[in-house]
Amino acid sequence: MKRLNSLTFKQLRALRAVTDLRSISRAADDLGLTPPAVHSQLKALEENFDCAMLHRSGPSSFAPTPEGAALLKAFDRAEVSLEQAVHSIDALRSGKAGMVVLGVVSTAKYFAPELVARLREVLPEVEVILKVGNRGEIISGLEDRAYDLALMGRPPRTPPVSATAIGPNPHLLVASANHPLANRGTITAEQILEQPFIAREPGSGTRILSSRFLHGLDAGDPVEVIEMSSNETIKQSVLAGLGIAILSQHTIAEELHGGRLVALKAEGLPIVRQWFLLYPSAEPPTGASRLVHDQIVSLVRPIFERNLAN
Repeated sequence: MKRLNSLTFKQLRALRAVTDLRSISRAADDLGLTPPAVHSQLKALEENFDCAMLHRSGPSSFAPTPEGAALLKAFDRAEVSLEQAVHSIDALRSGKAGMVVLGVVSTAKYFAPELVARLREVLPEVEVILKVGNRGEIISGLEDRAYDLALMGRPPRTPPVSATAIGPNPHLLVASANHPLANRGTITAEQILEQPFIAREPGSGTRILSSRFLHGLDAGDPVEVIEMSSNETIKQSVLAGLGIAILSQHTIAEELHGGRLVALKAEGLPIVRQWFLLYPSAEPPTGASRLVHDQIVSLVRPIFERNLAN
């Protein structure tokens, strides 16, 4: 208990900043402090726990020790809880009945804002906060209880979640309208693998789906795989003629409707997956979270239909 009584947020923020920025001077700039002040916070922290929290990983670079990493993990979770408390207090002061944090994977950002707008219309007494991240970030947020609810494709194995299928998430193999394969009719596995293939980073939901599709062609590997950090960047790259890609139809509905992108025809396409509404199994939604959960289930299908029809 004595160690906790001596622990301060200034010390923890200093540790987090130096860990993220790998430099005491950069951390000082970020925190609006002097380097000696940051060093003093770190020294007090290490004296409190009687162990090093950082070690040098280069001439002027720092990384957390195992003890430092353990403390940072607890600090990150505490910050999430405190952020939620701040939102809850703001909601109560503004007359709201509650606050719900909805985490969505980046693919869902093409329809999630409309969904949140509809939720605010039917539940004006509830504040719905939208958080967008990649699949790994959303899973991490579920583990840390940073989100009350989450929207994503394939539910994770961990943490344990309860998942409700709420609508189709078709994925298409797409090319620019002037691509050589655009007007070929049904194309072969060999023709697909002759093209540069643009994909998300390993671990993303779209990358997993793309890898399974390519391996299922049973005709070798693509001539080239180009990694991009976002679906939007992939879309723009395909439009520019850099290669072909598998993307959620929700991501490219406008470009397909306008004829700028073309859905290629091949065996096994389209790949139809489902969108799921998730929450941690250990913490079923109650109160405002339950209201938002039930409204999403009832509101989202017409939004999907309009988006995919375009």
